[in-house]
This record gives sequence, structure tokens and C-alpha cells, in this order.
Amino acid sequence: MTFKLFWHAIGMLIISVAAGNAWAVEALSTEELISHCAVYDEDPDGKDGIFCVRYIQGFIDGAVVTDERVAYNVADEYERSETPTERAIRARLASRIELFGSSYYAGFCLGEPLPLADVVRKVITDLLKLESLEGRELAREVVFETLRREYPCKTNVR
Repeated sequence: MTFKLFWHAIGMLIISVAAGNAWAVEALSTEELISHCAVYDEDPDGKDGIFCVRYIQGFIDGAVVTDERVAYNVADEYERSETPTERAIRARLASRIELFGSSYYAGFCLGEPLPLADVVRKVITDLLKLESLEGRELAREVVFETLRREYPCKTNVR
């Protein structure tokens, strides 16, 4: 009995350490992203150029999948026992996603089709123009700011 309890405790310790490490993902700094993206024009197919493009693409993909999933979860929750007002809200959620794409609620709409290279160029331009990193220490903040400014969603949909 004691031997079984010992191994159970060891197992729980391993799980807690592993779970703690899953939450300890270090965010990419703006300074580091700039160091990769600064050489993009010289060598877009090099290690740094590819890193730059893939970071931006990953940010967009993450925003799209998260935004879409959250919107569908909200719509699903309303369907369970919805009032006429909630039904209208659910219909509005679906129509905005259908009209603008999955990133609508993230605050940017890339449209279809839009070459990734165009988006990357705009982000790199913004990165290289930064005079101060204050308030923009994390790369995701700058990428998000650029996407929201350069690719705004039209909000006149009802």
C-alpha cells in the first residue's frame, strides 16, 4: 500500500512539473523579432528571414483559429436556451465571421486572397520604424498593432 502511494505521489509531482513548464513559454521580444526581420530583404530564404515570416504567419493563424473558435463557442452557448435577442446576436456573430473572416473579432480582416508577403512587408516596415520599444516590448504587440491598423474591418454590418 505504501509503495503504491509513493508512486502515485511521484506521478503527481511529474505531472505538476510538466504542467508548470507548459505555462512557462517565453514570449518573443520585439527586439528579437526585429533582429530576424531586419535581414529579410537581403536574405528572405535564410534562417532569419524564414523565422520572421513564420512568426508573423503563426501569429495570424493563431488569431484566426482562436477568434473563430471563441465565436463559435459563444454562438453554441446561446443556442442552448436562447431568447430572441440572443438568437439575433448569434446570427450576427455568424454573419460577421462569414462576411469578414475568422479574425473579425481580433480587430483585423485580411480578406481573401491576400499574399502573406504583403502582410509581412507591412509588419517589417513597422518593426524597422520603431523609435522606442516602450509599451511594445513583446513582438506580438507590434504585430497585432500593425494588423489592426493596416487591415481594419469594416464595421458597418448590422
